[in-house]
Amino acid sequence: MARYTLHGYWRSSATFRVRAALELKGLPYAVTPVHLVQGGGEQLLPGYRALNPMAEVPVLVVASDAGETVLAQSVAILEYLEEAHPEPALLPTDPIARARVRQLVEGVNSGVHPLQNLKVMKTLTARFQTDQAANEAWARDWITRGFEGLEVLCSRTAGIHAFGDAPTLADCLLVPQVYNARRFAVAMERFPTLVRIWESAMALPAFQRAAPEAQPDAPRPS
Repeated sequence: MARYTLHGYWRSSATFRVRAALELKGLPYAVTPVHLVQGGGEQLLPGYRALNPMAEVPVLVVASDAGETVLAQSVAILEYLEEAHPEPALLPTDPIARARVRQLVEGVNSGVHPLQNLKVMKTLTARFQTDQAANEAWARDWITRGFEGLEVLCSRTAGIHAFGDAPTLADCLLVPQVYNARRFAVAMERFPTLVRIWESAMALPAFQRAAPEAQPDAPRPS
């Protein structure tokens, strides 16, 4: 069986996605923290760029007797895990249902997350001299816009979870994005379906273990 090492940051929603899938599938993995802020960002160091030239987290290193393979981009990693470890399934078997789940995945991955991540915030400050309050308002605005659409889509597909009554890749994407929304004080009462999905997922031990505050590199209360 392959051996996994996940390089990521405790509060990175993209890393949270992969942790959630690994935990849901019961796959053991080692963690190598990559601090996105300390020292200007460890993801920018040459050693990490050798793993991922995009200088982003997460990276999953897959080790086997045949050697090591490095995978980057969270959705590509999730698709690999689903194909390499099909049980428990995080995608339905029906092609239309699979496409619906992937639609929710891309709603977060393409429609919300890139507009409010750390790179964008740092660029706003560097080019337009925005302060933290302005950056957080920017994040709130884009998350809210995305959630307006995702609330409607999920209201059509959700059972206990985002698509029916079992966790899927959609939950792996939506739950970390709700975590970000709460961090940026988005008015979540506008999105009752997304809140219910969050609560259902966070009641599961797998999501509890994957949560940012449970990670070895998360700050500990003094």
